[in-house]
Amino acid sequence: MSGGVALATDFGTFYPPNITPDNVHGIGFWSQTEFNHAMRHGISPDGDPYYPSFPYTSYTRMTDADLGDLKAYLDSLPAIGKATPEHDLGFPFNLRYGLHLWQWLNFTPETFLPNSHQSAAWNRGAYIVTGPGHCGECHSPRTLTMAMDTGVHLQGNEAGPDGEQVPGIDMSKRNQPWLLDDLLFAIQIGMTPDGDFFGGSMAEVVENTSQLTAADQHAIATYLANPEPPSNP
Repeated sequence: MSGGVALATDFGTFYPPNITPDNVHGIGFWSQTEFNHAMRHGISPDGDPYYPSFPYTSYTRMTDADLGDLKAYLDSLPAIGKATPEHDLGFPFNLRYGLHLWQWLNFTPETFLPNSHQSAAWNRGAYIVTGPGHCGECHSPRTLTMAMDTGVHLQGNEAGPDGEQVPGIDMSKRNQPWLLDDLLFAIQIGMTPDGDFFGGSMAEVVENTSQLTAADQHAIATYLANPEPPSNP
């Protein structure tokens, strides 16, 4: 959690920050209110907008309870006094104040609203996928202004992080949709229906999804079988 792993993009290289409770280089001095504001609004405690490489456009849907639990967990980690590199971006993307315009054009903070016509499992899956799981950030293409294109939510992205081609995971749009058990195997152990295993960044994702409760894994699979897009990028 001390940051610094490079994320290469067409605009330059982003470096995730240190989020350990170090008071100098981490987030140890942040209040819960400041943490929630960063996660939901994409604004730092100093009032600066964040680049959407930090997926607050999805985290905005997280509940107060989950944000409180998340900060409590981060606060329990060892504080690491390590500075992370500044983002290495070309002009004009290195002008952070331009992000105010980007947010005005592309982002509206929102809370997750359950769909009363869907099951509890589907709604739980929708919350995880579109909120803390931020699956659409990689599995959806981008618009001309580099916002997540919710019109083709979870339908794949030819220009994913680090240049990876990211497949679609909206099973309702696939010619050969995966069965619920197929989705569960993918979430639990990273195995595809043809017996292959995920590689690249998705293998790292499975390290996390494999630790979810069985109920949450089932909820994600239930949602991916017939998802609906979130209301805004």
